[in-house]
Amino acid sequence: MNIEIIAVGTELLSTRFKDTNSLYLTERLDELGLPVTRRTIVGDQGPGLEASLRQALDFADLTLVGGGLGPTGDDLTREAAASALGRALVFRPEILASIEGRFRLRGRPMPEPNRRQAWIVEGAEILANAEGTAPGQWIEAGNRSLVLLPGPPNEMKSVFESGVLPRLSGWARPGLVRTVIRSTGLTESELESRIEDLYPESEDRVLTVLASPGRVDLHLAAVSPVLLEDLAGHLRERLGAAVYGGDGDDLEAVVVGLLRDAGSTLATAESCTGGLLAHRLTNVPGSSRVFLGGYVTYGNEAKVRDLGVDPALIESRGAVSEEAARAMASGARARMGSDWGLALTGIAGPGGGTSDKPVGLVYIALAGPEGVTAERWVFSGRRDSVKMQSSQRALDMLRLRLRGTA
Repeated sequence: MNIEIIAVGTELLSTRFKDTNSLYLTERLDELGLPVTRRTIVGDQGPGLEASLRQALDFADLTLVGGGLGPTGDDLTREAAASALGRALVFRPEILASIEGRFRLRGRPMPEPNRRQAWIVEGAEILANAEGTAPGQWIEAGNRSLVLLPGPPNEMKSVFESGVLPRLSGWARPGLVRTVIRSTGLTESELESRIEDLYPESEDRVLTVLASPGRVDLHLAAVSPVLLEDLAGHLRERLGAAVYGGDGDDLEAVVVGLLRDAGSTLATAESCTGGLLAHRLTNVPGSSRVFLGGYVTYGNEAKVRDLGVDPALIESRGAVSEEAARAMASGARARMGSDWGLALTGIAGPGGGTSDKPVGLVYIALAGPEGVTAERWVFSGRRDSVKMQSSQRALDMLRLRLRGTA
């Protein structure tokens, strides 16, 4: 069975927008054992869109089209689909009444361009859109199925979940079972050197490695849970403490859980990360039970005033130094009265570096019941990447300490 996804939108052909809708649809179809054969991105222009639809109707048993159902002049998916199918567009007054009703509830008159959304491809079944004004359409064309979905992600997901997924459930077939292993503290090449002999040699198991700043994920798939767990077990054993969780596990949530289990509390002090560490921690539900608060001491005066860092230390060793990081961690712990104090200071770039202290240099310190430890790192990448890697390493430093595997 061939399945194609067509993402419609000239903006998706630029570098400014990502086609997240196709990724969502691919994931949902994959869960049903219905792998996507081809994905296409096409601009709003009529001829190119119509050509893509014709090709899809020749190639795919099921085609999902996202976007181009809005009220503006460049929303041409309805017209292109009708032309590709050799059918007319039919005006549906009940759809217009529904759109007008949505505007009345908001206390606003319906703009005239929204009338365009009441035109439906002849023979199409309407798929209700609870989140917006553009209904979806399910069109049968011989032994082919063409599904038109609105482009805004919340609307697309709503229409797919309510109108498309129930139909596809009947098409579901046994597929690969999947899992994800998440690791940190190793670069992609370091991880690869540890597991290169574990790559499956047969098609009954699949292993893919995907890296992002401060994290490397291993995506596993197999034809049975037994084979999947066999591969996963070997990988976890080989990677050891670098593994911090599985699919959907964020490192900050793992750390909050470990703090909660230990009955411990945490305070943070941040310079180069500008509050990113505290932001990540407070994104975790229930973190208020373990995270007492944080300081963003970006300037030297704030380090002295808020954390009690000795100005002579900053003068002699510099704000970006192991000594400053240690003093920041101890100061945060003492002033918040927490069990742990975690601090970062560094040079995120793109300027400010020297031969002795290059861009990307970060010191991370952890103060706890048994004293203070510190680490020196030099991270690569843009400013936002350095900040993310720094916060990731700080969280992992605490994770390993709480696990007793530092």
